[in-house]
Amino acid sequence: MNDFARALRTWRQTRRYSQLDLALEAEVSARHISFLETGRARPSRDMIARLGDAMGLPLDAQNTLLTQAGFAARFVARDWLDAQMAPVRAALAHTMDSHAPYPAIALDRDWNIFRLNTPARRIYAAFDLTEGDNLLDLVLSDALPPLVENWPEVAHHTAQRLRTESAAAGGIKAFDAAAMQLAQDTNKAQPSDDHAIVPMVLRTDSMRLALFATIAHFGTPQDLTVDALRIELFFPADDATRQLLEAMDAAP
Repeated sequence: MNDFARALRTWRQTRRYSQLDLALEAEVSARHISFLETGRARPSRDMIARLGDAMGLPLDAQNTLLTQAGFAARFVARDWLDAQMAPVRAALAHTMDSHAPYPAIALDRDWNIFRLNTPARRIYAAFDLTEGDNLLDLVLSDALPPLVENWPEVAHHTAQRLRTESAAAGGIKAFDAAAMQLAQDTNKAQPSDDHAIVPMVLRTDSMRLALFATIAHFGTPQDLTVDALRIELFFPADDATRQLLEAMDAAP
């Protein structure tokens, strides 16, 4: 069994597909999938693309499958200032800046902070966190839990998200380790029916914010950087938070 065959089988099992399931999704025979996984058949570039699409693989994973099969990588990470990235830059800026006075943050796949809008920059400054830093460092620090009123609930949902994102990427050791660390606090979580969605309730000496987030990504990426970007838009969970965010935005 060659590297491609092992990787294909691992991804299929990670996605919880049988060989027949994957064959139906990729519109090939289950026998051909079996031959690819045992190394008896060699895939074409087109076949690897079909399998990647069928399993919803990240673009970097599809590149890895291509190189393991002896082909050149298909997808590149363009420079952020490349002319072809102009529509992406504009969409990101419009989405995040228009979201003010509410905070918005863009992360890459490893939770490195790619961009903050002005309200988010103000909030994260309290933690000495800015663009280029890693958000996971804050989540796992001793500084955050005492400032989050409902930390056990937040830790529980954050651990779930980390596990989900790790599985989707084929396994991210740092995420799996972080989820295990956060799980130590999740046993203290008490299920609550008070909210339709669980907010993060952040309290510092100068503010109390109850926030929840939506997460967006680009729907048709053909670039590694674009594929990895996630935009988190935070919203107030109560009127007091809304008023405070609006006041902060109006302040000189």
